[in-house]
Amino acid sequence: MWNPLACGYVVAEMRLEGFLRKAFREGALEVALPGGRRIALGDGSAPSVVVRISSAAWAARIALNPEMAVGEAYMEGALQLERGDIYDLIDLAGRNFAWRPDLRRPGPFARWRHDLLQTRNARRQARRNVAHHYDLSLDLYRRFLDEDLQYSCAYFQHPGQSLEAAQQAKQRHIAAKLLVAPGSRVLDIGCGWGGLALRLAAETGARVDGITLSAAQLEHAQRRAEARGLAGRVRFSLTDYRDAGGAETAGAYDRIVSVGMFEHVGRPNYQAFFDKVAQLLTEDGVALIHAIGRSGGPSRTQPWIAKYIFPGGYIPALSEVLPAVERAGLVVADLETLRMHYAHTLRAWRERFAAARGDLVASHGERFCRMWEFYLAASETAFRHCGHFVFHLQLARRVDAVPTTRDYIAQAEQALGRASRSVA
Repeated sequence: MWNPLACGYVVAEMRLEGFLRKAFREGALEVALPGGRRIALGDGSAPSVVVRISSAAWAARIALNPEMAVGEAYMEGALQLERGDIYDLIDLAGRNFAWRPDLRRPGPFARWRHDLLQTRNARRQARRNVAHHYDLSLDLYRRFLDEDLQYSCAYFQHPGQSLEAAQQAKQRHIAAKLLVAPGSRVLDIGCGWGGLALRLAAETGARVDGITLSAAQLEHAQRRAEARGLAGRVRFSLTDYRDAGGAETAGAYDRIVSVGMFEHVGRPNYQAFFDKVAQLLTEDGVALIHAIGRSGGPSRTQPWIAKYIFPGGYIPALSEVLPAVERAGLVVADLETLRMHYAHTLRAWRERFAAARGDLVASHGERFCRMWEFYLAASETAFRHCGHFVFHLQLARRVDAVPTTRDYIAQAEQALGRASRSVA
């Protein structure tokens, strides 16, 4: 007797096999299908990965929507690794998909729809999006971040440098570009748990306002400021960047810094963001935006990441950012791209997360840990193979606000390193 459901699964399995054979040309991937058949893919070269799909229903879901369903199948235990781990699988996929000319990029209408539905990020939605990710337990972040809780790309000055040292180097690199001086008024947009703001105050003598939309981050940052005796020079508040400065007039800050926050602004709000920077910056002020960018032009947020990890998030191409900077009347004083630093950072996070996995399963559950394993592995692969990078966009209102050569950056970093050792 004809069974339409079984027939549908056969069609889905055929579609899945066709997709996989087209996608995987390098390496060695073996897929064990629910019916017992195994598909060998790639050219047989290392690395070698073997995965099993637990049911025909999951095979159908992956065939119909692999961008979403692969991550979901791994979260639910329906995608099982018989050889290798989830990073090995995603890294193999990244190697095969990197810079493939036949991948279609979303057109203007698709990008408009993406912006309308996902990244408008009005004030209330922006706060909900931040809470989804950043208001998780502090213990989770302590398990894999450095001691200062820096949840952004580190700056590895040489191979083998520890995560702690690389995060301190990142902070010095940023402070050097900002040319922070004693008494400088600094705004830290998206201050996280307060590490950069506290370091700037302690080591440069600046007065810092840190703003965040995460209630959990705000509470911890305020406690850190009190414990270090810096509450008089560092103020933290729950403030949307659009409301920064309050009723103060233009030119409220000598320096403005934003690290790892711009990815949450959303493409429809780029003009508002840079207009606010221009409004709050003094005439001879300097701003530094540290953010993730993408090569290859405008695109959209990967659907699984948008649903489970960073709702409302979007990683821009520089071609989408610079027009808003120009319209805001700001000068690009310096532009640096950090190409592999985040891949190294994510590897360190992923290894620390794996080392703490037993405790994290006990506190957060197996499904949550699988979700975060997939997120960390996918993110690292994006920087290794798929054109993601970090950019430092140094901005000013005047063309002569910073020195005309970059020698001052290394000199300032050395001075800040000496100051850090003396404070310690």
